[in-house]
Amino acid sequence: MGLIDLLHRWTGGLIGLLLAVLGLSGALLAHKPLLVMLPQVGEAQAQDTASLAAAAERIMAAPDRPRSLVFATRDFGLNQLSYPEAGSGAYATQAGDVVARWDSKWDRPEIWLFDLHHHLFNGDTGEIVAGVAGLCGLGFVITGAILWWRMRRAFELRLWPRKFERFQILRHHRDIGIVMAPVLALSLMTGTIMVFRPVADAILGPGAAAAVTEALKPPPPRKAKLADDPDWTGMIETARRLYPTAEVRILSLPRGETGLISLRLRQQQEWLPNGRTTLYFAADTGELVLARDALALAPQVQAYNALYPLHAGKVGGLPYRLVVTLSGLTLTLLGSLTVWTFWFRRKPKRRRRDPVPAT
Repeated sequence: MGLIDLLHRWTGGLIGLLLAVLGLSGALLAHKPLLVMLPQVGEAQAQDTASLAAAAERIMAAPDRPRSLVFATRDFGLNQLSYPEAGSGAYATQAGDVVARWDSKWDRPEIWLFDLHHHLFNGDTGEIVAGVAGLCGLGFVITGAILWWRMRRAFELRLWPRKFERFQILRHHRDIGIVMAPVLALSLMTGTIMVFRPVADAILGPGAAAAVTEALKPPPPRKAKLADDPDWTGMIETARRLYPTAEVRILSLPRGETGLISLRLRQQQEWLPNGRTTLYFAADTGELVLARDALALAPQVQAYNALYPLHAGKVGGLPYRLVVTLSGLTLTLLGSLTVWTFWFRRKPKRRRRDPVPAT
């Protein structure tokens, strides 16, 4: 076997393996509440100002104060806390009672699945590798559609190849791929743009990446230390006064030397589950520094903010979530068959011809 052939086999198999892993983990993450398996997950969401303020005051007054508090949603009835220690977090009821605590991502299946899907267990490097795999997958969808068109008369929709032979697998690959091509392309495109923001210029128009970067930039840092007892209630009341119908989503302590507490909201017109409407408060005084209305951002930025909900099935309810699940499972199937084709398929042995007797 030549070096080029060996490189081709291992590269193709590795890309197939990565796409299979990303597809399966994404399909599972689309149903996160089923993975948590805690009784309180099904609790109704409480978004009245008094309940939110009471929960924030209680949770943030704990000796081991979390660095962020993600409030419950309509589909997930627990608050999620994250702590400064890497991989540590907790779930708490909407009244502020901690019901589950972990010190490592390996303690919770939904946490390590999220890290697998986004970072391949390898931080920023893994995220880049996943993005490259997504670009390759998008290329496969486009080229596969072109190849299918030339052989469209032989189309046959089957869940599984007729035989585990190269021709039958390739035929199955093309036929099931063309059926799922729109949702596969959407999943791969949205995921790739979120990893490689400059790709947004090709999809959302020139200057999109720069506009997104500028829109998500926090205010200039302030020389302010976090107060011993910040006015969490006052911050939530300020948010409600400015955006009465918005959901209060994430309360975060200052990161690094920013000197700013952030409070993210989701207005009703926003698709992003945690919204991009953000209020920044001075860490020492609780004074409102900046209120950024996501609905007032440039159209390109608002389109970018819609990518994650489309990618993760966070819009459209259960029907679209099932479509996203089917997309992930299809990617898993196609990726797995690709791995088998490149790594485990045995080439048919050539028949040895008997030597022609000399005359």
